[in-house]
Amino acid sequence: MALDGQGPAGSPTRVTVADIARDAGVSIATVSKVLNRRPDVAAETRARVNALLAERGYVPSTRTRNKARADRPARGGLVDLVFNDPGSPWATEVIRGAEVAARAVRASVVVSALDPAPRARRRWLDDLAERGSLGLVLAVSSLSPDEQAAVRRLGLPVVLMDPVGDFESTLPAMGSGNFGGGLAATQHLLDLGHRRVATITGPMRYLSSQARLAGYRAALERAGLPVVPELVREGDFHHASARAASEVLLSLADPPTAVFAANDEQALGVYATAQARGLRVPEDLSVVGFDDVPMSQWVLPPLTTVQQPIRELAAIATRSLLGPAEGEGLPLRGRVELPTTLVVRGSTAPARAAGT
Repeated sequence: MALDGQGPAGSPTRVTVADIARDAGVSIATVSKVLNRRPDVAAETRARVNALLAERGYVPSTRTRNKARADRPARGGLVDLVFNDPGSPWATEVIRGAEVAARAVRASVVVSALDPAPRARRRWLDDLAERGSLGLVLAVSSLSPDEQAAVRRLGLPVVLMDPVGDFESTLPAMGSGNFGGGLAATQHLLDLGHRRVATITGPMRYLSSQARLAGYRAALERAGLPVVPELVREGDFHHASARAASEVLLSLADPPTAVFAANDEQALGVYATAQARGLRVPEDLSVVGFDDVPMSQWVLPPLTTVQQPIRELAAIATRSLLGPAEGEGLPLRGRVELPTTLVVRGSTAPARAAGT
């Protein structure tokens, strides 16, 4: 293996990154991250590697220093984070994750809300060209074919988070296991004995909404239960739409005993409808959300929900735009999907026996 470091002055031997990695019990990539002061290394591991570097007198060779300098991501640059709705709790978590990743390399995040007005969107494209962005993270947002072509002409890399609409299949996309999350949420309610399980989806033009609904359907089918059309209502990921949808559901002659809402904000809309009708959560109605944004822990009762790693996804998407050192190991194409986890709190309970 090539020698990539040297010992103290006058030392007859040179210390390599491979030597440090072997003695620390970590990978060469981990030692490289410590040397480049990357944030994604556990504190204990970082301390162990730094102690060995000091003890062995490791000094990077000129070649290694030059390579690290060439690979280092741009400093002080901008990454554009683009939403249809940057004011949602989900978007807040995306912004936090992106800012942490950008701050690690002294870059900044510019948050844009896509205005539906054509003139405003043209102005946004002009601003994008003028500020010299390093790239775009399109977070649950959509661009027309002409707008996509304009971004390509600027030579800007694009990463998608839960894409909306049609984009080039070659663009990298980040997302969570939406199908598995919908399946787990619905299965949890079925395991509690609920048989009239409703769902309030997100907008069905969103791929994430389609996948969560598919998970709901799959859980019912596995249980040998039909998918009842009147128990499936489309929302728009906002509180008001869930209020309206849950009013319809709870007005049915045979109302549901449980509702799976496709995000936490909609789940809280179900809470509000239940309270207005004198129903108790979870005694009279079990509710499951999706996202696990911070407010899901603060409401009463705390919301059972599907946790998706929103901040981590945003950080991965942002790092992939900040140069080889920050995007190390990420695919340039395809979809990066992180798993979801069901978090059981106080909003779900066993179904009540008939007549009780």
